[in-house]
Amino acid sequence: MVIDRFHVVKLVMKAMQHLRVSYRWEVIDQENEEIRSAKEQGKKHIPKVLANGDTLKELLARSRYLLYKPEDDWTPNQAKRAAILFKEYPRIEQAYKLTLNFRSIYKNTSKDKALTQFNQWKETVQHAKIDKFNTALNSIDYHLDNILNFFDNRNTNANAESFNSKIKGFRANLRGVTDVKFFLIRLEKLFA
Repeated sequence: MVIDRFHVVKLVMKAMQHLRVSYRWEVIDQENEEIRSAKEQGKKHIPKVLANGDTLKELLARSRYLLYKPEDDWTPNQAKRAAILFKEYPRIEQAYKLTLNFRSIYKNTSKDKALTQFNQWKETVQHAKIDKFNTALNSIDYHLDNILNFFDNRNTNANAESFNSKIKGFRANLRGVTDVKFFLIRLEKLFA
């Protein structure tokens, strides 16, 4: 059995995004407190504006998609935003680098090299002490044999995912299935 690369990488990406979102909630709470305090003093709250024109809240919201890309694929604005983000939140930079390192494991051509690189990544994650990465690491470690099967002949379950999507689309067009036997016959005629 092969666990699809997409789902494994997605798990690590979610760990990184969780860190970004948790910082965003902290900033929102802090800003709400500053607004309340300013209101009590009869002043207008003016949030701190960063070098690129974003507030901290905007920076954390607008940096979502740049964290999905390698640095080489960033636009000039994204590169500027990332520099500010990583300066303000070094833990996000650490999480970003952990994610890139994990994704690079899939560039290996042999199972042994991938396992060696995974073990190095595992050690780095354990030293980083980022909770959600440890959760992702535990999940990946538990299923490691099935994940490493990808490297035997670089198979994914993309075909099965695609076929499943077609079945769902076909079923949605029927607006409900009352006769399962007839539905299966139609599926066979259409996709066999």
